[in-house]
Amino acid sequence: MSELLDHLSESVTAARSVEELTRPLLEMLEAVTGLESTYLTSIDEAQGVQHVLYARNSSAMQIPEGLSVPWNDTLCKRALEEGRTFTDDVPACWGDSQAARDLGIRTYVSKPVRMGDGALYGTLCAASTQRRPRTPEAERILTLFAYLIGQQVEREQLIQKLLVANEKLSAVAATDQLTGLPNRRALMQALDRMLAQGRRRQMGVQIAFIDLDGFKAINDTYGHEVGDQFLVSVAQRLQGALRAEDLAARLGGDEFVVVSLSDGVDEAAQPAQDALSQRITHVTQGRFDLAGASLDYGGASVGVVTITPDQQRSIEDVLRVADQTMYRVKLARRNAQDALAQARSGAAAHR
Repeated sequence: MSELLDHLSESVTAARSVEELTRPLLEMLEAVTGLESTYLTSIDEAQGVQHVLYARNSSAMQIPEGLSVPWNDTLCKRALEEGRTFTDDVPACWGDSQAARDLGIRTYVSKPVRMGDGALYGTLCAASTQRRPRTPEAERILTLFAYLIGQQVEREQLIQKLLVANEKLSAVAATDQLTGLPNRRALMQALDRMLAQGRRRQMGVQIAFIDLDGFKAINDTYGHEVGDQFLVSVAQRLQGALRAEDLAARLGGDEFVVVSLSDGVDEAAQPAQDALSQRITHVTQGRFDLAGASLDYGGASVGVVTITPDQQRSIEDVLRVADQTMYRVKLARRNAQDALAQARSGAAAHR
């Protein structure tokens, strides 16, 4: 018994999963009961199915892992309903069981594996084609092992729930709640990764700083609800214009950023920068049919810079340079619009 306890202590302490705990327990259960097959099942009561998760077979009788059977036809369900944890005469107890006849089961023991709230997870079972005696020691061991497995299952489920919850929290923390795009925090992390990737792959990283001209006027004229709809629509259009490795993020307010890897590593490779700028300007232009307003929008101001692999710049500096480039574009567009307005006004005066 002391050797068994030592083995048990070692198994429980070292186990990091239900499988790592269960397999040595099945081996010990075989040694204590003398039964040739020991196995753990899970039960899906809603689907009416029982699954054999892990099994140990030491003789001719084979309980295969991965086997799925209808729950209502199992010895486990009958034993559970009758409160019978042991029988050495299966044919007399459950002679109508086709599975028991096919396997030649004579002796059968089982214990439900339950969660802390009493919910049924599965069963811990042992079976043999030979008649074996019932012993108090085997019953105690079976009860203990079922309890230990239930505890491990519950720990794993709790850890999984915590991981899922943490993933959701991380996603919320990295997502702009209005547009669904990555937010400033996520942008900074992604930009850091993409700059490092550009250095490894000897590629340039293009950063397009986007400002929605006239957004304040949209808010003032139509209200913040329409303004929010406009931001969401712009975000969707930007997403639709991305290539596989591109990233679009909302920096805040009416400012967005698109990051793209570029095959050109020359900082002065203007054609590639112009292509990205034109692509973004194009998707932000045109008609926006929103609930409460339809807008004919002239497009955003877009400033694009390329960071080459040999440049060592901080993320803040990269965004600052892109912002300055965007501002120059905005100023040039404003001057062009003013010049066009003056020309039209002068032409009208001469009519």
